[in-house]
Amino acid sequence: MAMGMCLHALPAQAAINVVYPRADSAADPRQDYPAELLDLVLQQSGKDYQLQPSDHSDTQLRALKNVENGRDLDVVWSATSIQREQRLRVIRIPIDKGLLGWRIPLIRQSDLPRFNTITTREEVQAMSAGQGHDWPDVGILRHNDFRVLATSSYSGLFKMLAMGRIDYFPRAITEAWPENERHADKALMVDPNLLMIYPEALYFFVNPEADELARDIEQGLEKLIANGEFDALFYRHYGDYLKRSNLAGRKVFHLENPFLPEATPLHRQELWFQMAPQGDT
Repeated sequence: MAMGMCLHALPAQAAINVVYPRADSAADPRQDYPAELLDLVLQQSGKDYQLQPSDHSDTQLRALKNVENGRDLDVVWSATSIQREQRLRVIRIPIDKGLLGWRIPLIRQSDLPRFNTITTREEVQAMSAGQGHDWPDVGILRHNDFRVLATSSYSGLFKMLAMGRIDYFPRAITEAWPENERHADKALMVDPNLLMIYPEALYFFVNPEADELARDIEQGLEKLIANGEFDALFYRHYGDYLKRSNLAGRKVFHLENPFLPEATPLHRQELWFQMAPQGDT
């Protein structure tokens, strides 16, 4: 069925339901910005799109497969990869300005003295990082010779860090601060000194047959970028995290991303976060 079985094109003037992935829990802040952005994007079409979360949460890989197969989900946001762009319809506008690839470590508070002494990439490579097993970041970090322990449980990664099973949990700037607050009982903290940067794009993906939905998302994003509403929403959600991160005062390690598709619009500077930190390595 066209449009991927789950998205119902109803009679004129009737609502068009668009289902997106439900968060792991009500306290999970990672969905807030993408869902609000998607709602604003679809409003630009003038159609009566109605967003609703899925009935249950899924792993990232399962959500991508459900969109691909037109089952339960109409749209998902995820880090891109060559394989994902081959299997799904991608809207190539990074909805987080590439900040998914700007990583600062969550660490144990007791380990701050240890991290304060780090000056070289090799010292970080010798430590163990935690990541979700189906996240593209696993391959990126391993390609750059970083040790990674991968698991299927997102919430379990914070427990693993607190218990000492991993040394650090590299998180996007947009994720580290709210996650640290959510796990205040685990004596964790955002490391104040290190930053890893690799090119990565967080995109909206839809079913390969969902031409109308893909077109409306792309056109809506372009409108919001042109009129400044995209930046306004982005900085309303993430501006404080950028300030708190003190990017210019961090030791920076640049990593390669061999899984970034060639079609990534790196030439469109207005789509990417532009602040250049000091001390690149």
